Amino acid sequence: MNISLRWSILAGGVVSFVFIFLTNQLDGQVISSRNEPASESEILSLDDVVREVLTNNPSLKAATADWQAMRERIPQARAWADPRVGFDQRVARFVSVPRNAFSDEKLMVEQTLPVAGKNRLQAVAANADAASAFEELRRKQLDTVARTRAAFYRLANAGKQLELNRKNSDLLKQFVEISRAKMASGNKSQGDVLSANTELAKLDEAQFDFEREISEARTALNVLMNRRPETPLARPAALAFQPAEISLPNLEALALNNRPELAMAQRKIEAAQARLKAARKEWIPEPSLRIEGDRYNGAGQVVSELDAGFSIALPWFNRSKYRAGIGENEKLFEAAQHEMEAVQSDTLGQVVDQYRRLETFHHHTELYQTKLLPLAREAVNAQRAGYESDQAGFLEILTAQQTVRDVESMYWDHLMHYQIALADLEALIGVDLVTATNAARVQHNHGGDKP
Repeated sequence: MNISLRWSILAGGVVSFVFIFLTNQLDGQVISSRNEPASESEILSLDDVVREVLTNNPSLKAATADWQAMRERIPQARAWADPRVGFDQRVARFVSVPRNAFSDEKLMVEQTLPVAGKNRLQAVAANADAASAFEELRRKQLDTVARTRAAFYRLANAGKQLELNRKNSDLLKQFVEISRAKMASGNKSQGDVLSANTELAKLDEAQFDFEREISEARTALNVLMNRRPETPLARPAALAFQPAEISLPNLEALALNNRPELAMAQRKIEAAQARLKAARKEWIPEPSLRIEGDRYNGAGQVVSELDAGFSIALPWFNRSKYRAGIGENEKLFEAAQHEMEAVQSDTLGQVVDQYRRLETFHHHTELYQTKLLPLAREAVNAQRAGYESDQAGFLEILTAQQTVRDVESMYWDHLMHYQIALADLEALIGVDLVTATNAARVQHNHGGDKP
């Protein structure tokens, strides 16, 4: 047997082995988390990350403190005016008077009575302000959780992309060796080796981009968890495609019932209405009751005389002031109502846009998972058979392998964007879709049991 024939047989055997290995590698890359390590200590859980963010994030702590501070305004607004105490003491008298003609000491106690109820209306407004601050806290929590989920999904995707890059790099290196063996046997030209090396260099370049993306996502998660940016993190759990059961009308209803901005707008209306009522009651004077105790200059008892009286303000002499106050609060109430309408309209518009975005990525992800990736793998198998029988060239094999790599890479990208779009949608409407769906299902079942 001549040397050329031996090289051909050897190269053919190596080719067959590598293609079997390649097929097993591609078939093993199932788009799920089934092949992830079972040890939970090696997996970074999204739930654990979110829990730590909600506990340690300084921005959320600041928002919580703001809300708690607003709650302390309620008893302040509800309280009566402070009682007043006065005391007069004679210092000197420059005329002669009979005994018990004038008092030497006077003690006074005075209290304003809130008979108009303005303090209760101010408490209603303060309570609405505190509720609005709570909705601001909830908005910050929703946005922070959405940012956390997005960073987690980017970290998982970048890790998966780096894993695919390294697998394809290893396969290309083996292709290079096969091409060299075929070239030595005279069956192939040097162009196959150069093409494989060129593609290998591209993969090496892409590896740096994936490593940078991993670093950026890890830094974002650490900052959200209030850790040092360079703190190491475990490998995140792989993304899994779980289509959400949602419809646009249901999303709009959920958003109108749960979005914090709508609740804040409603609280502003309540506060403005309470302040308007209080402004209209500024015309009602609130009396101040007063009790006085006098001791005369020649008296031996502690209290010589006890007096009682009252005083009121006269707002009718300052009509422009109180009319302006009523006009101001009427406009604030009107502005709050218009703001509510604007927030409702904006909410519905954002829900539609976000729903279309989610729907688009859902379509892309499902298409790549069920059609494009299986077709690309079948193309590789077909090109492999042709290459083994010398009916296809190395360029066709390389092209088919690039297609598989690109399709799977795009699948993980689309899945990442789908998960991020879902997180953004839940932050927009203000409620977890799984929780809302389960609650609606339970309510429907209970409703169906009624006669």
